[in-house]
Amino acid sequence: MEKSFLFVVALGATIGLLLPSGRHAAPSVPPAAASRPAAPASPPAESAPIMAVETKLDRMPNGHFYANAAVNGQPVRVVVDTGASTVALTVEDAQRIGVPFSTSEFSVIGTGASGPVRGEAVTLDSVTVDGKEVRGVRAAVLEGLDVSLLGQTYLSRISSVQMSGNTMTLR
Repeated sequence: MEKSFLFVVALGATIGLLLPSGRHAAPSVPPAAASRPAAPASPPAESAPIMAVETKLDRMPNGHFYANAAVNGQPVRVVVDTGASTVALTVEDAQRIGVPFSTSEFSVIGTGASGPVRGEAVTLDSVTVDGKEVRGVRAAVLEGLDVSLLGQTYLSRISSVQMSGNTMTLR
């Protein structure tokens, strides 16, 4: 398990260094109204900004922190990986949520512990975790990835990420 974790960290760091910021994903359909707070009937003349909630994640027995994200408005279970330079989606998650990519366009975009890493760079319309939305997120769809990763192209754009013992806090 430790070898897998080190592979994921090395993979994320390598991909982040090699990804170009070229192609953009098509805009997504906004998330369902049920996932957003109801709008007031008549907005005040000047409303205060909505503050995202503090998100506390518990370390799982395998040592990782998992979160439920909305990627382009669609649910995706992710490993929160502070050592990964970029958000990385599994082929299955990317297909399910409609991220445009083609496995025939996959090329070597990095090197991990097990050798060359193949995938395709994409830009996501939005990534949201517990109300903390980041738009225009550089990412990659990777061949052979078991679980999608929430890396620094998202984490560096929220207020803070803190770890204390077995708890990670996103603000």
